[in-house]
Parts: sequence; C-alpha cells; structure tokens
Amino acid sequence: MDIENTDTAIEIPESELVERFVRASGPGGQNVNKVATAVELRFDVARSTVLPEAVRERLLARRDRRVTTDGVLVISAQRFRTQERNREDARARLAAFIATGLTAPTPRIATKPSRAAKQRRLDAKRQRSGVKRTRANKDWD
Repeated sequence: MDIENTDTAIEIPESELVERFVRASGPGGQNVNKVATAVELRFDVARSTVLPEAVRERLLARRDRRVTTDGVLVISAQRFRTQERNREDARARLAAFIATGLTAPTPRIATKPSRAAKQRRLDAKRQRSGVKRTRANKDWD
C-alpha cells in the first residue's frame, strides 16, 4: 500500500496490516445477516517500522478516537455491500490518516494588535460599560 505526499512517499507492507471481516450492521436485509462484508483494518502506528519517527509522533499525538491506548489504529468500513469495496475504502481511509501526519504543522507566528485595533477594542469596552452603567442607576421605586 503506497501513501504519497509532495515530498515523501511511504509504502506500508501487507505484513503490518491486519484485516478482519465481520458482519455489517444496519439495513441490508438477508445479505447483512449471512455475509461478512464489513472490514476492520488494524495498523500498529506505535510499532510500525516504515513510518519515520516524526510522522509516528504526529499521528499518535492526534486526539483520534480510532487510535487505541496501545497506538493501534482501528478503521472499520461497512459503507458498501461488497467485501472488496469495503476493503478498498478502509485502505483509502488509512492512507488519508497517514497523509495528515506527513506534513508538519506550520508554527504560529505571534503578532501584536495594531494601535487602531487596540483603540477599537477600548472604545467598544467603554460603550458597553456605559450601557451597563445606565441600567444599574435606575431607581425602580
């Protein structure tokens, strides 16, 4: 399985992927009850030998519910009626997940607000303060 980015290409060997075929849930009638078309694809991100260390750390740092505490990515695909299409779908989703870790996030450059922005903020605060002050001084008796 190949995953390509603009500057990096990763090929994941079949030995690192674990596929399990299970019965799908949801509508589908008799076909759902008798054919195991859903695919559960497991990929051990934490122990993978093909992923660079930086990519592995970025993928494990993501707060993704599909990644277990042991660092295993579990993708279940049951969108299609056939096992082969679900298998392709699971692999495409795995490729998309790994592709997100290939590019390093651009660091944020700290900036300061302009003088005009500071002035607008203070004017808005002054105006809001005035509105609240007029509400508070009402004598209701």
